[in-house]
Amino acid sequence: MPPKSLGCLAPMPRATYHNRDMPIIRPISDLRNKAAEIEELCHETGEPVFITKNGEGELVVMSVAAYERDQARLQLYQLLDEAESDLKAGDRGVSVATARRRLLKG
Repeated sequence: MPPKSLGCLAPMPRATYHNRDMPIIRPISDLRNKAAEIEELCHETGEPVFITKNGEGELVVMSVAAYERDQARLQLYQLLDEAESDLKAGDRGVSVATARRRLLKG
């Protein structure tokens, strides 16, 4: 469910990891000894793998595709936040006819 407001402090929707609510968590020793397995997990699930050190969160490892997806999502949220701010400031945008003319002009 999307947040009500997309402002900087708005809560993000609850994350769902690899078809369940729990993230993949591995100890830092697995990063040293089983890097290929962690890489495979990242690519297969499309989700980050959280690495712990002494029981505490230390790193997050993710595929480039997952990183790019998350960055695109953040950019979209920023654009939506800007649009919401414009609406609150009274900016009503342009009519469909005006937008169509602008697009056709190239």
